[in-house]
Amino acid sequence: MSRVKRSDKRRIKRKKYLSFTKGFFGFKKNLYRYAREAMDRALSFSYRDRRRRKRDFRKLWIARINAATRLHGMNYASFMGGMKKAGIDLNRKMLAEIAVHDPEAFRGLVDRARQV
Repeated sequence: MSRVKRSDKRRIKRKKYLSFTKGFFGFKKNLYRYAREAMDRALSFSYRDRRRRKRDFRKLWIARINAATRLHGMNYASFMGGMKKAGIDLNRKMLAEIAVHDPEAFRGLVDRARQV
């Protein structure tokens, strides 16, 4: 079998892993084997959680809108249905911001949704 001469490749590869895991706890920051496992795990979690974050924020916005509409004697589903029938195209993020920061404007939206 022929001899493999790696030159700088091995060191460069290992330094890349160890620089990524800088700040990790225990052996995961300074031993290559554990650093590689920790890096793979961290990257897979970050990929998964970038998608999960979108779900979590949508749930938060819906909860805020629901709480605000119940203060005005309406529930979330009928409010959103009324908004759609009234032709008001505001996304949930903006509706939640209005509900939190400008209750009077949100009351107007609830009244418009109720009229339709």
